[in-house]
Amino acid sequence: MLKALVLDYGGVLTDPGEDNPPEPPLLTALRKARQQGVKTALLSNADGWWHPPAQWHGLFDATVISGEVGLAKPDVEIYLLTAAKLNLEPAECVFVDDLAVNVRGAAEAGMVGVHHRSTRSTLEELEILLAIALRD
Repeated sequence: MLKALVLDYGGVLTDPGEDNPPEPPLLTALRKARQQGVKTALLSNADGWWHPPAQWHGLFDATVISGEVGLAKPDVEIYLLTAAKLNLEPAECVFVDDLAVNVRGAAEAGMVGVHHRSTRSTLEELEILLAIALRD
């Protein structure tokens, strides 16, 4: 059973979607997942100077930034670290990234990987995997 949603920042959480919603659709989905008891994490290859926007404070159970931890996607170790910070096994986590190489790295670590190509297809896949509604 999947218990956590792990999302990349650039290209995933920042994707404005197709329908011009008030906030990026995957950010809305993240909020809905949290309301349903799903743990959440941000996993980004950003440098150590970057931090999530202040208005996102409290949205993540774990934040893993490459520049802070000395690891980078697609290194298997960064996915294992993220799962450990969530106190979960990698197989209990679904990871979403817009780069296929990073999704493959997550899968090698034991996570379920979703290659983000459009907000609509990603949300459809996540709703099936997590068995919860993530859209209005």
